[in-house]
Amino acid sequence: MWKKIIKSYDYSLILAVFLLCGFGLIMIYSSSMITAVARYNLPSDYFFKKQLTSILLGSIAFFIMMIFPYRAFLNGKFLRIIFFGSIAVLILLFVFGHVAGGAQSWFLLFGRALQPGEFMKLSVIIYLAAIYEKKQSYIDEFEKGALPPVIFTVLICVLVILQPDIGTALIIAMIACSMIICSGMGLKSILKLLLLASIFLLILSPLIVWKADTIFNSARMSRFTGFLNPFENEQGSGYQLVNSYIAIGSGGLTGLGLGESVQKYGYLPESHTDFIMAIVSEELGIFGVSFVLILIAFIVYKGLYIARKCEDAFGSLIAIGVSSMIAIQTGINLGGLTGLLPITGVTLPFISYGGSSLLLLLISMGLLVNVSMFVNYREKYKKPAATIGISQNK
Repeated sequence: MWKKIIKSYDYSLILAVFLLCGFGLIMIYSSSMITAVARYNLPSDYFFKKQLTSILLGSIAFFIMMIFPYRAFLNGKFLRIIFFGSIAVLILLFVFGHVAGGAQSWFLLFGRALQPGEFMKLSVIIYLAAIYEKKQSYIDEFEKGALPPVIFTVLICVLVILQPDIGTALIIAMIACSMIICSGMGLKSILKLLLLASIFLLILSPLIVWKADTIFNSARMSRFTGFLNPFENEQGSGYQLVNSYIAIGSGGLTGLGLGESVQKYGYLPESHTDFIMAIVSEELGIFGVSFVLILIAFIVYKGLYIARKCEDAFGSLIAIGVSSMIAIQTGINLGGLTGLLPITGVTLPFISYGGSSLLLLLISMGLLVNVSMFVNYREKYKKPAATIGISQNK
């Protein structure tokens, strides 16, 4: 039994994940070594070591999620923990949270910053997948089937916006939308949800106005508006984007060489986080960028393939949620550094520096690999897998 299970894991998916993590680790060292010394007066390998620690911790979580049967998450007690625990954690941020960059989005634990908002993405994925599976028989009954799971998503998004963290809230909302569209819900129910969302935004507007000084402060708004014409204010709101263009344009086909970036010498802010792909382009050219994009596209494709092949709605919606999360986050990040979208501070999956983001991604990918194992086992051996007493049909 166990030999069959081991053979059923998708090792190409696992390899793609850790190739990206390894490549990201190399690029974080290259892009952050100057910043660490010149800006923060830290050792040149400071961010490299912190990211390496996150990879090691994330790898443990990845393998735990990979072997733990995903349908165990359908347990009602677990779903209640997700619902009330997620809301409680976000509320506690306003009391005990650490403020950085104008946002109260982090807990400081054992010398490390943990961003709960990142983990809300997975909370929403698991919760929506579980509830919509349970409601499949009456999913088109709006008040009973379609609406209740959305309430959780709305609460999470509002609490994240108030930190304020608009980028994360946007990603959570978009993940939820992709899962709702794929949940089996009819067009009529989806249109009702859109109408309700519009009404909710109108009701929420007084709260947004009340927090306008933090949500829409000048520094944050300049990041949103600077992309429209960055060359009008090259030393102000357009500074980061203009230097991103210079980095991307300097790389050409093969790049300047690993470690040879000029922009990382203080010219391009956040070169190891939001704008790390600009440094990849500058140092490794189109080849380096293509390597990253092909691997990310492969992971997204695998996720959608798993969703299509999975016979239960829970596993299928998890696969859709995880793959859409990676695709959406990648699109927003690349759109920001190329000037196609406003700069939102969204990191590039697996590549950018960020412990919370990487830990979330590895946990999520462990869950996706878990779902794929059940799918592969059923296709190879023509019967559902069962491990630790949790069956695929349960």
